[in-house]
Amino acid sequence: MLMSQRSDLAVVPAGKAASGGHQPLLWAVLAYSAGIVAGPYLWRPPMWWLTALLVFFPSVLYLRKRRGLAARTLILAALAVVGALSVQVRRTNLSGAGLLSFADGREIQLTGYVTREGSLRPGSFGGVRETVDVESEQIVAAGRPVDVAGGVRLSLYGKEPDPGTSMRLFQYGERLRIAAKLRAPRNFRNPGSFDYRGYLSADGIAVLGSAKAERVQRLAGFQGSRIELWRTRIHRSIIDKIHQLWPPSEAALVDAMVIGDAAFIDRPTRTDFQRSGTYHILVVSGMNVGILAFVTFWVLRRFRMDDAVASIATVVLCVAYAFLTDVGAPVWRAALMLFVYLGVRLLYRERSMLNAIGGAALGLLMLDPTELFGASFQLTFLSVLIIAAIGLPVLERTSQPFSRGLHNLDCPGYDLSLPPRVVQFRLDLRLIAERLEKFMGPRIAAGMVSGGARITLGAFALMFISGLMQVGLALPMAYYFHRATVMGLPANMVVVPLTEVLMPAAIVAVLFGYFSAALAKIPVVIAGVALEVIAGTVNWLGRFRVADERVPTPVLALVLVSAGVLALAMILAKRNWALCSAGLALLVAAGIWIARVPPRPQWQPGVMEVTGIDVGQGDSTLVIAPFGKTVLIDAGGPIGSSHSEFDVGEDVVSSYLWSRGISRLDAVAVTHGHSDHIGGMPAILNNFRPRELWVGLMPASRELTDLLDQARRLGIEIVQRGAGDGYDFGGVSVQILSPPREVDLDTKAHNNDSLVMRFGFGRSAFLLEGDAERKVELQVAKLNPRADLLKVAHNGSATSTTPELLQALQPRVAFISVGAGNTFGHPRMEVLKRLAALHIATYRTDLQGAVTFYLDGRSVIPRAIPRY
Repeated sequence: MLMSQRSDLAVVPAGKAASGGHQPLLWAVLAYSAGIVAGPYLWRPPMWWLTALLVFFPSVLYLRKRRGLAARTLILAALAVVGALSVQVRRTNLSGAGLLSFADGREIQLTGYVTREGSLRPGSFGGVRETVDVESEQIVAAGRPVDVAGGVRLSLYGKEPDPGTSMRLFQYGERLRIAAKLRAPRNFRNPGSFDYRGYLSADGIAVLGSAKAERVQRLAGFQGSRIELWRTRIHRSIIDKIHQLWPPSEAALVDAMVIGDAAFIDRPTRTDFQRSGTYHILVVSGMNVGILAFVTFWVLRRFRMDDAVASIATVVLCVAYAFLTDVGAPVWRAALMLFVYLGVRLLYRERSMLNAIGGAALGLLMLDPTELFGASFQLTFLSVLIIAAIGLPVLERTSQPFSRGLHNLDCPGYDLSLPPRVVQFRLDLRLIAERLEKFMGPRIAAGMVSGGARITLGAFALMFISGLMQVGLALPMAYYFHRATVMGLPANMVVVPLTEVLMPAAIVAVLFGYFSAALAKIPVVIAGVALEVIAGTVNWLGRFRVADERVPTPVLALVLVSAGVLALAMILAKRNWALCSAGLALLVAAGIWIARVPPRPQWQPGVMEVTGIDVGQGDSTLVIAPFGKTVLIDAGGPIGSSHSEFDVGEDVVSSYLWSRGISRLDAVAVTHGHSDHIGGMPAILNNFRPRELWVGLMPASRELTDLLDQARRLGIEIVQRGAGDGYDFGGVSVQILSPPREVDLDTKAHNNDSLVMRFGFGRSAFLLEGDAERKVELQVAKLNPRADLLKVAHNGSATSTTPELLQALQPRVAFISVGAGNTFGHPRMEVLKRLAALHIATYRTDLQGAVTFYLDGRSVIPRAIPRY
């Protein structure tokens, strides 16, 4: 995100680098972007837009010499029309649509070639797993071959390799025949959910698949691009060399920071970098290109290389780096902006920096208008814009004149060309140097004084830019990542300079490593020390509770106000110092408001709300009482002993709660200790810090014990509930119907441990029973607990939802939390028939996604949430 921070500060010559001019290309990209945003909502036939353009352009030619302002306005309007037209006529990528007819879980035989290699990772249920992308050529289903092209992301599973052997990595261009099962990618259909299908589609992936590694057959021949083949070989060779030079823990970080391969980074490490506001260091991004460009340009200029030659060499090296990393759009955008920036410098048009940024962004959006809606594009463009429009003008008024004043410090004649305050600064430094000469000689004294001044001014610039980025990017960070990077300023003060040491040292170490391990030792040690300090700083700062501040999705009004404040700060940065300071103060105030003032949660007073959240094959239910108190019951999770980097609590349930403006929960409840109910709860405790954790039976299972320990560390009160308990919760009467308190506990959780809870409001009620089975349901039925709304137990398994329970409850509405296409056959047909026979309206999260039910004291009103 701090892409050109150091390179800009180092190479911009004297003058108002970011100011001046009307910046026509910046206005042009803003107009074009406005058209892209409005296009989907203002659909008109293409001929209408073309007619509008035919009117605009002759009008511009007529008004160009007579009324300049009117002509410029019409040009911007024409660009907005072009933007709207571009997004409306752009066809949706339907590549691979034919594969969807085979994505039903049946086994097929797929013939294709590898387009993206993977790395070996632990499998979900043990063994090892490799994920590769394959372009299909032919599919054989039910003995019938069909030629179909499209992208498939395959997970290949194998047994743990024997010592000295490994499950072979499949390489780019290899043709394979695979016995696989395909499935369509599915989004969790809750507000705020990540668009996984769109993410895969952008990578050209239409379906997902799984196969056993031993059932993959290599075919003769090569398919693909020879250039890409060599790129992947070099990429893989560099990764292998990194793992030879550094121990595994350090090699994983070097992979991610230098070459863009984050396959070996675990989720806790990612989380630490996110908490400390330094995640941009962990992934190859525009900042890496900026650091590489800064170091390259600085070294070449130190060797007296011509400015033009140094600029060209820097661009060539950065383009080669972007090609080699294969990270994608973020690095290529940075390379393009670097090319434009250095081109502007060579043309001696320093005042056109904002213009250059606008031109680069306009070119990118013309190639792909949908880039505008991507978080990566917005963060990259906004980062550079903030630095150029606010950061550089402020530094030009503060530290930059003094930095230039350090040149030719021993030459009094140079003072005549400098402002009085800078001359006084130089005189003070000379005076200090003269005093030090008595102890260390003139050369050392002058070096210490000038060096100390440079370090101090550089630290000020780094601190200012880092702080500016924290408040300037507060809005997108809150909107997309729900984080307030409170520790970003101190973390970046340490991490960014060390990254400038780490990257060149690591690159030199890898290059030397191909010729001599002895030559590589020194840069390996330098990079290792920098890496240890970076990791230690991130880990230490990430442990502070304030570093884990999570924020809900900002409301529209706050988004508009914050965007307006940012634009105002950009405008005022070029005005007098009082107005500039006012703009910065408003920007800081907006950042603090986003981080510290949560939006009002979205709830409907006077009714009890029950929402079944779509968590796939698991359970998570939100209950909001009539006076706004909230309790989340279960938080989904992986099935059984499987493990994954994907965290349902963080990536699904938390995202939904944040989309509702919820920043704190009054209580959470765990029905029982099975992973598909409890697996996502650790993230919920961290993110929402509930006051109470309700539990039933507590067998000594590792998952439940760890959760209780976490709750104690966070100061959350643990309340054990049992049959017979009754209490008021924000206007709702809660009754615990099971489990009984006096039972013998096992060492592991069972379905019948489940909390069975009845929430009553007026004459309406809701019953939730976790995974309770027939034995418990028969006991509950004897209590005759009438309920209008039923949360069907155990994902619709045949072990639950007995006729006796339905007869006792007499519900009017039921809902089932279940994963689409699950391997358990849930919900079972006999359960659905049982519900249908009693005319119980039944909703399913695999079909409707998240569904909300309102109990007003007399009836149940279901409302399906719009699909995402």
